[in-house]
Amino acid sequence: MGSNIYALATAAMAIGLIAAGCGSSSDSGTATETKTVTVSPGDTATTDATTRAGQPTPTTAANAGTDLQSLIPTPADTNDTDGPASVQENGVRMHFEVSGAPGATMDSYKTALEDKGWSVTVRNAGGGGRGGGATYTGTNSDAYGVFTGGGYSSTTDIDACVWPTKPSNTDCND
Repeated sequence: MGSNIYALATAAMAIGLIAAGCGSSSDSGTATETKTVTVSPGDTATTDATTRAGQPTPTTAANAGTDLQSLIPTPADTNDTDGPASVQENGVRMHFEVSGAPGATMDSYKTALEDKGWSVTVRNAGGGGRGGGATYTGTNSDAYGVFTGGGYSSTTDIDACVWPTKPSNTDCND
C-alpha cells in the first residue's frame, strides 16, 4: 500500500507540472522597461518597471528608495535623522533635526540641494523674531522633490521627500 501512495503522489506532481507548463506561455503580455536616470555627474541609477496587460507594477520601495535617498543631502549640523520611509507613489521621505536658526539652515540646505544637482524653486520662505522656515520644490533629472523646514531659535526640522517623477499628491507626510 505504501508504494501505491508513492506512485499516486508522483503522478499528481507530474500532472501538476504538465498543467502548469501548458497553462500559459511565458509571453503573456508582460513587458519589462529599463530606465537609466542620471543622479549626478558621473553616477547613474537604474530602475525596472514591469507592465502586465497595460497595468504598471511599481518598482519595489526598497530599490526606488535607495536610489532616491541618494538625492537627499544631509544638512550640516544634523542632530537626528529619521528615515528613509516610503511615501505615496514610490517616494521616499527623510526627516532631519538640525542645530541652527531656521533661516540660515534653510538657506544652507537650498545650497546643498543645488550642489546635488537639484533645480530649486522657493515656494515660500519667511520668518519673524527668532522663528521661520521655507518650502522648496525641485527637479533633478526626472526626480521631483519637496523640501520643507522650519523651527524656532536654534532648532530646525527639515522634511525631505523625493519621488521618481512628480506625483499627483506632493504632500510629504502622506
